[in-house]
Amino acid sequence: MVEASASALDIEQALEQIEQPLWVRRRSGGLQVGLVDPDRSDRDSPAYVPACRLEDLGDPGFRSDHGTRYGCMSGAMANGIGSVELVKAMGRQGFLGVFGAAGLPLDEVERAIDRIDRELDAETPRAFNLIHSPGESDMEGAVVDLYLRRRVRLVEASAFLNLTLPVVRYRATGVSCDATGRVIPANRVIAKVSRVEVATKFLSPPPAAMLAELVAQGRITAREAELAAQIPMADDITAEADSGGHTDNQPAIAQLPSLIALRDRLGAASPRINLVRVGAAGGISTPWAAAAAFAMGAAYIVTGSVNQACVEAGTSEAVRRMLAQARQADVAMAPAADMFEMGVKVQVLKRGTLFAMRAARLHELYRAHESLDQIPAAERANLEKTIFQAPLETIWRETQAYFADRDPGRIDRARSDPKRKMALVFRWYLGMSSQWANRGDPARVVDYQIWCGPAMAAFNDWVRGSDLEPIENRRAAVVATAILHGSAVLARAAMLRAQGVGLPPGVPRLRPVWTSPIENRRFLP
Repeated sequence: MVEASASALDIEQALEQIEQPLWVRRRSGGLQVGLVDPDRSDRDSPAYVPACRLEDLGDPGFRSDHGTRYGCMSGAMANGIGSVELVKAMGRQGFLGVFGAAGLPLDEVERAIDRIDRELDAETPRAFNLIHSPGESDMEGAVVDLYLRRRVRLVEASAFLNLTLPVVRYRATGVSCDATGRVIPANRVIAKVSRVEVATKFLSPPPAAMLAELVAQGRITAREAELAAQIPMADDITAEADSGGHTDNQPAIAQLPSLIALRDRLGAASPRINLVRVGAAGGISTPWAAAAAFAMGAAYIVTGSVNQACVEAGTSEAVRRMLAQARQADVAMAPAADMFEMGVKVQVLKRGTLFAMRAARLHELYRAHESLDQIPAAERANLEKTIFQAPLETIWRETQAYFADRDPGRIDRARSDPKRKMALVFRWYLGMSSQWANRGDPARVVDYQIWCGPAMAAFNDWVRGSDLEPIENRRAAVVATAILHGSAVLARAAMLRAQGVGLPPGVPRLRPVWTSPIENRRFLP
């Protein structure tokens, strides 16, 4: 207990001991602050703040269902940026990590499953990404085949514009009923959504027509279809706000409450829908963002851009250094490789790279012309010199070789449709740009495609001058714990303010601390 008037440091240190309740009394000349003695009650004091353990942030159902210690996960980052090492590092510290399977060949995804199963015990949380592939439905189905065969029990479904047969099949396969009549899904789904219409589909049971089609195909049994019709498509939906990669750039402060309200409205007619949890993603890289998400009712939080700058991410050191220098104005929207023809965009880093500008130019040419042959000669020569650094016919041959095993039908369609051919050639650049970045190709730095949202800049601002500023110190679980710890401190400070206690200016400062687990650090003797 601090008997004299407490200094700003005294108050800050008391707030940082998040596992200890504290009280604050007003005294002439200032405030008196102390940790609550467990043998007596100080609840009648003018202001009381309970403990706020990191394990208690968010919805306990999320932690229970997914076997985590904390209500926090690292979202999938495509092309293996959400790496095996990242999944392992997060899982071993009680977080949920998602392997970024999108864009990888099936055999590489299966090797990742092998490694994770071999190197983590069965109880350690892990998940795998299932991305919507409107142009490669066969690939989406093949990924689901792999996940079902390898007993992958949790996926993060992302970038879905609508439900598809593969994701419905994943959800319905193995669903059963216990002795009490409760329907139990064998496979859990965390759906990342940004639009109400897509969220509604994942909050609802699978469409009857899709279940019937899967039964007719022999993909699921009639009993599985009957039971699947009684549960929502997802166990959790993540409200994806302004983020790196695929994003609608929506503000979290408006989006998250809207999706929670949608869940509650739909849940009025179905108790099962009420059980679907709503989490928050996009822009979460600091304690302030995490505290705001939890205060708005998020069941869990998802970090994204900030994970890519951590040492476990499956990208190059060159990319990590570029991300560590990002500022608020250093992001831009660019055409997405997987949905290029549809005009869908992703958010990327623009500092130090020309990718956003060059990709936008390719999409302008795609919209303006019906074939590669229609592109003016001078424009085509410029493309071959600066963007592709090879003749377009050479790029077309490489594209054909790429799809020969992956999706040969796509090449057949492109041969008879010059517009499709042009799209595939342009998508070569968009696809290779992320590979050049991931492997740190020094000859292609200006063409790096680095998925990044403004959250990266906010994190850099927060950790500047601290032990977490150097990229070699940025470990995913340490970063996640630091964010959670700071959000707990902010929650405790908010409780004091709600009781009329005016805190000194600058309190709490939320210094990033490089230690793990941070919750075991003690700031007072």
